[in-house]
This record gives sequence, C-alpha cells and structure tokens, in this order.
Amino acid sequence: MRRDGRKPNELRPISFQRPFLKYAEGSVLVRFGDTHVICSASVEESVPPFLRGSGQGWVTSEYAMLPRATQTRTARESVGKKPSGRSMEIQRLIGRSLRAAMDMTLLGERTIWIDCDVIQADGGTRTACITGGCIALYDALKTLQGFGVLGAFPLINMVAAISVGIVGDEALLDLNYEEDSTAEVDLNLVMTETGNIVEIQGTAEGTPISRKRLNDMILLAEKGIRKLITLQKKVLGLE
Repeated sequence: MRRDGRKPNELRPISFQRPFLKYAEGSVLVRFGDTHVICSASVEESVPPFLRGSGQGWVTSEYAMLPRATQTRTARESVGKKPSGRSMEIQRLIGRSLRAAMDMTLLGERTIWIDCDVIQADGGTRTACITGGCIALYDALKTLQGFGVLGAFPLINMVAAISVGIVGDEALLDLNYEEDSTAEVDLNLVMTETGNIVEIQGTAEGTPISRKRLNDMILLAEKGIRKLITLQKKVLGLE
C-alpha cells in the first residue's frame, strides 16, 4: 500500500471536465490526482511553411506551468523568450503523440494548437497533458465537423500516456511527485488504443534494469493506459 492508499497497480483518481474554456474549439480540465492541467485546442486556418500546398494539416503543442503550480515558486517563462529545455521537450512529446493518432490528410491545410497549462503539479504532468490533450483535440475536430469543413473524422485512434517506476524495488503505476523523485527507475509510455507504442521514455537512476523488469513495467503501463482510454471514451460518449 502506497502513502496515498493506492495499490501498486492503481491509478490516481482521474477526471475530465469539458468543455472548460468558453472560446476554445476544444478544452478540458484534466486531473490526475493532485496534478491539474488545462488543455485547450485552437484551430488555425494555415499550416507551417513546409506543409503549404501539401493538402495536409498539422497538430502542435505548447506547454507551460503557472509559477505556483509547484511547492515553491517557479519563474514564469516570459512571453518573447524561448521556453526552457524541459518545456520544449514536453511540448514536442505532446505534439508527436497526438499526431500519431491522426490522419493529417483528412484535416486539410489547417493547424490545431494544443495548449497545455499546468495549474497544479504533483508528478506526471506530461502524461496528463497527452491524455487530456487527446480529448481537447477530439472536441476541436467535432467542432470543425459541425461547421461542415471536415469529411471523414481525422482522429483515427485515441491516445493516452502514463508513468510507471520502480520505488523501493516495487513497480508502481502513475507516480506522484514524491514517488517520482525517489524512483530507482522511471518510465513514461505513450500508446494508442490499438496497443501501438508511440514513445517510451525511461531512465535507470541507479542500478541498470533488466530486460525482464523493463517488460514488466511496460505491461503495467499498458494496463494503465487501457483504463485511461476507457475513461476518455466514456467522457466523450463513445462507450
């Protein structure tokens, strides 16, 4: 039993509140325990220069944290300055993950921006952003479809992400900050509803991990992602 009362293979309480913002084409407040993130999807009727004339669309992301999302204040990443290396890495991961769930030829030459703003952080912000961002993206595409500008629906798969780690020689699912900060091994897995892996990010902080232990961690994460996708579909009325 973990300090917050969860079993090793148990997710934190997960919730999705949608729509959350008045003006965005899609928006959701996603809660993974005490990690809370606002994910919004905005449609722009243009694409980056490298896609102009291709007939394909684009999905990209920006990620930021409020200064007091954490236990101590973090300086705001000011407008006009480059985001931190961590923020850049996370927003690229979010973009890659959501594009993997899309057929860009069905989107047309338009861009959907997924803005992920962390208002409270207790571990797993990137996994919450991907899982919530998929819901915001779905709603934005439904908005476009309602306007009659889309034919076939471009989102061909739901996608979600979860963390798993080794803490005290035990594999734990969906780490909070306390667990993540003391983990001997931590791993983030992004997966589609068809079971295809988009990305694995993992590090052994101390003793190297065996292949068998890694496989066990991936299986644990996969079970967690399947639960998340079930929750996504439930809140979207797809189940």
